[in-house]
Amino acid sequence: MQIDFNKNSDGLVPAIIQDSTTKNVLMLGYMNQEAFEKTQETKKVTFYSRTKQRLWTKGEESGNFLYLVDIEVDCDNDTLLVKVNPVGPTCHKGTDTCWAEENVQGYGFLSTLEEVIASRKNDQENPDSYVASLFRKGINKIAQKVGEEAVETVIEAKDDNEELFLNESADLLFHYLILLQAKGYTLNDIAKVLEKRH
Repeated sequence: MQIDFNKNSDGLVPAIIQDSTTKNVLMLGYMNQEAFEKTQETKKVTFYSRTKQRLWTKGEESGNFLYLVDIEVDCDNDTLLVKVNPVGPTCHKGTDTCWAEENVQGYGFLSTLEEVIASRKNDQENPDSYVASLFRKGINKIAQKVGEEAVETVIEAKDDNEELFLNESADLLFHYLILLQAKGYTLNDIAKVLEKRH
């Protein structure tokens, strides 16, 4: 790996810290050659602190270490992407990230959809909500809908109409998300099971 520590007069390169599991950016720090070598040697992310004017291992006081998974250098050889397994909050203010964001696994629009479904779970105010009405009908009705959508997806998989197959697949996934919420679970719980099996 070629890293251009001489590009800047202070010998520092930015190090973007990313959670290797969630892919969320946790913080930004700076490394010089010595910090980079110590990080590789100890497997704990070490920076060069511009305020302390010395090497600084993240977590040396708090115990909230960043355990190294991988380091990549960008196309100009002057910025590092450091993938880590964090222990505890990353920010000195006690938050998961230095942007005060939660470091949770996200699934793009599916996470947004999960939030909408969760908000409708106890929605007594909106009688026209399809999701709220399913929750009111109970677990048996929700499970039945998942079964119906599964059968319809299988039927469409055997035919050649891709649009119908994709729509039935979307219906199945949508109702499965409702079933997960009804049972008190999320996609993240399922991902953890799959990860253990892997």
